[in-house]
Formats: sequence, C-alpha cells, structure tokens
Amino acid sequence: MKKVLLMSSSRQGNQGYLEHAGEQIHAVLQHQGQQVLFVPYAAVTFSFDEYEARVKPVFAALGYGINSIHRAEDPLAAVNAAQAIAIGGGNTWALLRRMYDADLVAAIRRRVLEGVPYIGWSAGSNVACPTIRTTNDMPIIAPPTFDALNLVPFQINPHFISGKPPGHNGETREERLAEFLAINPQEELLALPEGSALLVEDDRAKVLGEQGGIVFTLQGDRKLPVGQPFDLSSIKGVGR
Repeated sequence: MKKVLLMSSSRQGNQGYLEHAGEQIHAVLQHQGQQVLFVPYAAVTFSFDEYEARVKPVFAALGYGINSIHRAEDPLAAVNAAQAIAIGGGNTWALLRRMYDADLVAAIRRRVLEGVPYIGWSAGSNVACPTIRTTNDMPIIAPPTFDALNLVPFQINPHFISGKPPGHNGETREERLAEFLAINPQEELLALPEGSALLVEDDRAKVLGEQGGIVFTLQGDRKLPVGQPFDLSSIKGVGR
C-alpha cells in the first residue's frame, strides 16, 4: 500500500519545529519504530549537518530513528534499503536538482510505490507532485526537468495564505494560482494552509490538520474538509 504524508509546513503558528506534526507523522508511520532515511537536500543557507540535527530529536521523541542520506557512502543503496523516507523543506529547485544529480528520483518513486512510507514537508511535498510548477520558491538553480516524484497525480501548493498582507502590492496567492490554471486549464490543484497535510493511502486521501484544504479550478475553488476521504482522481492532474 502506498503511504504518503505531504505536510504544508514545518511549523504552525508559534509552535516549534514540527511540533504540530506528531500525530500526522504517526498516521503514516503508525508507531512502528522505523529508521527514517532523511533527505536534507533542500537546505541552502545552512548545512546538511545542521538540518539533520534539527530533525533528528523531533523524530526520536516520536519513537523513530533518523539516518541522513548525506552521510551515506552510497545514497542510492541507502534509498534501496530505507524503511521510510522523509524529505524536508527548503528550496524546491535546489532539492530537485540535487536529487537528480544523485540519481535518486526514480529510486525514491519506486520504493514508495513498493510500500515504503514517505513523509515530505514544504519542498518535500512539492517534489511529491508530478512537477514542481506550483512551488513558492525562487528558482535559484535549474534542475534538468520540472518533473518530480509523481506520488500524487496533481499539483500541491504548500504554505497557502489567502489574501494580500498590508502594504503588499504584488499578486495574492489566489492570483498566482489562477495564472497556473489559465496556462494549464486541464488541471486542478490542491492548496494546503499552514499546518495542514495530505495523507495518502493508495488511491485515497484525506486532509489532516485544523484548516482543511482548498481545490482550485478554472470554475472556482472548493473546500476539502478535514478528515473527509476522497479519491485522488477527483482532483484533475497530469500524473504520469
């Protein structure tokens, strides 16, 4: 069974790092005590060692071990042996470029389809989509393609915040997503507010957290209530 948890963010409100996400992580790992292979490749302004040190105590407190892939002599072998895989947030463009450079994209996808649990937050959720076209991040480096892991058949927009902050004269997030839909009218996308997550089990899913999700379409948007199961195919995408 494919088990995927895609979190919007590493924090909610004033809570600490992944403090809000304990039950969400348990929902996919189910208290099995796995050793989780952590991919820190989205880190840009801080080191992979620092990222590992930030994540490890959170997972340890929940009963799971962390092995960071940057310490592996053979990253591909580490993916092939992983009991679970977690990809953290940061810059999506750098993350996908480094995943391709290490020849890990196809391997991670294959392992997840074989039943290895996958956890992503922010950039780690972006790369679980068919492409990274709906990331919020600046393209600081170019991956060889926008194509990503394709663990869900539609695009996700993490860190969704509605409306325009005071003093901001640029486009709102709704306007940016409308641009995506205007160029890609055959698609829909799922926006996840801070603290929300998508839990996927095979071809079914539900939104976790407090705020639910929002499906954006050319015809308007619709809410996805917390905990309400739905078929992945009910959101139009171009999953390969």
